Amino acid sequence: MPFRTPAGAPRDLLSLIDAELRTRLEEALDHACLDAMVSARRAAGRPLPVADDPRDREEFTASVRALLERLRDEIPTDAGEAADGNADVAASDEEWRLLSAQLGRAKALPDYWQRFEIVRQRFSADYASSGGARRGVFGRWLGRRG
Repeated sequence: MPFRTPAGAPRDLLSLIDAELRTRLEEALDHACLDAMVSARRAAGRPLPVADDPRDREEFTASVRALLERLRDEIPTDAGEAADGNADVAASDEEWRLLSAQLGRAKALPDYWQRFEIVRQRFSADYASSGGARRGVFGRWLGRRG
């Protein structure tokens, strides 16, 4: 049965669901990381991030990767988790592999979005308390010791 879809969009229901889930996950990651950056900068009295600033974009990209890694570590893999069909891409691109794992978990775990929200809240709190990504791992480590 054909569905009304924009040109170039998937035509079958499972592909439409996968595409929508990926879009929702990407938007949730973007929102969580931008929110964490803004909160950390406000707390530190620093200027808010600007889309045109290469350092801000770098920090944002690093925060997305950090959140994906944290999600990987804190949301356990379900034994019935389906493997993503893009294994060749996943092997060559770590961010894609991390995102694919989350897509699989979102499909397999009925409470995925509740778990995502719990991890997001902890990530945001840790990000704000560390002063954001610019301090780096060593700077955060020193900050916690003192």
